[in-house]
Amino acid sequence: MQQSRVIPSPRSFACDLATLCAPTLAGLKPASLFRYQPAPGQDAAAMAAAWHAALSPRGVTVRVLRQCPRTGAVLVYVYRPARVARLLAAPHMLDFLAGEGYTPGTADELLDQLAERLCCEGDFPHEIGVFLGYPLADVIGFIQNRGKNFTACGYWKVYTDPTAAQAEFDRYKKCERIYARCYYNGTPIRRLTVAA
Repeated sequence: MQQSRVIPSPRSFACDLATLCAPTLAGLKPASLFRYQPAPGQDAAAMAAAWHAALSPRGVTVRVLRQCPRTGAVLVYVYRPARVARLLAAPHMLDFLAGEGYTPGTADELLDQLAERLCCEGDFPHEIGVFLGYPLADVIGFIQNRGKNFTACGYWKVYTDPTAAQAEFDRYKKCERIYARCYYNGTPIRRLTVAA
């Protein structure tokens, strides 16, 4: 007997959340980021708020960092607040962010400053990599090299250890494949979200 399979529908907020943020939902990664363009009549910010309400009891926050006033597209940050807070509280991370012009503060205050930079600055704030859990040395390497001269490229551009980074990329890709299969076969996102 052949198992029935749900056919993927066109991209939706839930689909992007389940597949693009799989490593964060699985607890492998502290945070993920994706851009979502809502269909006419959809309110992407309301969708993010609804998913935040559904996933926050499992230790995952869904937050809109930026919304385009013209198109309604949103930049959605999906993260595990406790892990991001620990990550950003490390002295070397605070020193780096201070050097990039951030005022020291809590993780929420630093995220507010990042959101402000995304909305108001002409240049993209490449320090966003530290908010996604990328190795600090690779984020610094990216900034110093203007995105060139990397030794490997996957979820981020690598300037330090390409072998270790590739192993991490492979873990994330495998997680995304598993989560996509589960999601398309009907497993609810809440069930796919590993509790903190």
